Amino acid sequence: MRNPARILVVDDNETNRDILITRLAKHGYELMQAADGEEALASAAQHKPDLILLDVEMPKLDGFEVCRRLKSDTALPFIPIILVTARAATQDVVTGLDAGADEYLTKPVDQQALVARVRSMLRTKALHDQVQTQAADLAGWNRTLEERVNAQVDELDRLNRLKGFLSPQIAKVVLTSGNEKLLESHRRDITVVFCDLRGFTAFAEAAEPEDIIAVLQEYYRCLGESIDRFEGTLQHFAGDGLLIFFNDPIPCPDPSVRAVRMAVEMRSQITALADKWRRYGHQLGFGVGIASGHATLGNVGYEGRVHYSATGTVVNLGARLCAHAADGQILVDGRVQMAVESIVNMEPIGELELKGFHRPIRAFNVRELSAQS
Repeated sequence: MRNPARILVVDDNETNRDILITRLAKHGYELMQAADGEEALASAAQHKPDLILLDVEMPKLDGFEVCRRLKSDTALPFIPIILVTARAATQDVVTGLDAGADEYLTKPVDQQALVARVRSMLRTKALHDQVQTQAADLAGWNRTLEERVNAQVDELDRLNRLKGFLSPQIAKVVLTSGNEKLLESHRRDITVVFCDLRGFTAFAEAAEPEDIIAVLQEYYRCLGESIDRFEGTLQHFAGDGLLIFFNDPIPCPDPSVRAVRMAVEMRSQITALADKWRRYGHQLGFGVGIASGHATLGNVGYEGRVHYSATGTVVNLGARLCAHAADGQILVDGRVQMAVESIVNMEPIGELELKGFHRPIRAFNVRELSAQS
């Protein structure tokens, strides 16, 4: 509500209008007047007063009809209406209140009663406007909150999708950077890690399905913790086999060092699990292959289901080294060996004839991390 309050006085009798205006003027209100019902409707639509003092008996439109039209006009804000009339019969009062009037004063109007009714209606108007403002503010806050919640839900959804193949740390970096072009097709030098369980096929053929699921859950949980800790990118896991790579989609320093450290930690943890499995009669071991080289990487798939993939000779080499590894072995190629020789004690195992490779591949077995590492 504006200050000072704007009051529209409506009466076809000019003397009556002057009396009301004179009585109210000393209280500092902004006063306007209209001489009939049609003029009152036009003035209310144009000036939107804070209060209307409305006579009932007028030409063209009487006060009851004016009141009905004002109260039904959804384009107007809430405007209290006080009917000021000589018609004091109970039925007239009922008709006025039914038409939407908020107060009813009879002529001749008592000065104190007039001022009190005006103040009361203006307080009602102020409270109503305050509620409307608060409701608008609340609606705005709700819209903002809804937008923020939707944005956060969308962000969580995107983060969960990214976590399907990225460590949580890398997924968050990709998401917060807003640069999902990192996942588009590109070529990069990476280090790949293949690992799987020795004896898993025989175990799966003989074991109960519940035992297989229990073993795989422990296995994935154990390896997953290491993958996340070393911030590797998990391309896929199928059965007992996992493919992890480093230096993509977020470049990292010393990807081969990180890969070997992760593999050594995995071997230690799976060794402890294998001891437990053997007590249940499950003869399972663990082997790893690590290779370094260029690959083509990016999202592949179709709408609604995409998969982040690495393709290239280095991926095949990592898989072949893993397949050749015995229980407890971590086999690496020559590039990885050169990158990690300062932190790892290794033994050469000669040149391997690996399927799909036309020349022998020099390979090394990681025994342990050196003391200074």
